[in-house]
Amino acid sequence: MIFQYEDKDLEALKKKDVKLKAVIEQVGKIERLINEDLFESLISSIVAQQISGKAYETVFKRLKALTPITPTDILKTPDDLIQACGLSYKKVSYMKHAATYFSHTDINQLKSMSNEDLILVLDDLKGIGRWTAEMLLIFSLNRMDIFSKQDLGIKRGISMIYHHQKITDDLMKKYEKRYSPYGSLASLYLWEISSGQYGHQDYQVK
Repeated sequence: MIFQYEDKDLEALKKKDVKLKAVIEQVGKIERLINEDLFESLISSIVAQQISGKAYETVFKRLKALTPITPTDILKTPDDLIQACGLSYKKVSYMKHAATYFSHTDINQLKSMSNEDLILVLDDLKGIGRWTAEMLLIFSLNRMDIFSKQDLGIKRGISMIYHHQKITDDLMKKYEKRYSPYGSLASLYLWEISSGQYGHQDYQVK
């Protein structure tokens, strides 16, 4: 499944900022894959920590071949077998902690929470920081108004579009407010432009 938004959402975002509008029209419609299974997405994010994309694909494929990615199955799978997929003891402990929490939690209740309340719940899990929680809300729950103010790609995109040499917390709060309630949608375009493939320069002073 891809991140869901409507043309009217994109048009509303374009009206909020003329420079972002130009980027949106340059890039065109973005389609980003999401995984609606919140627990599997969380486990996937743990696997991906501090390893390359290629290594992540290999390890996660082994894990899925070993066991279904559900709280019950992760809990009953011996630690050493999970480690043998290419995971550290610490990552296995993070997975088990998350599985324990999800096995006693109503997933629908989680999904009904506000953005900030759910971020705080996920952030409280071992191995899951605020940034990861924000990514889960975007790429698993399709939340429309998430703007990760510490994300380096987003900061780079902001610099490229608006020519800022220094990206401060106050500046990021300003753009978060400007883009709301389409922070996630804006983020997709900021990430896309931050790749550098559209000819934009990063003006940040290193």
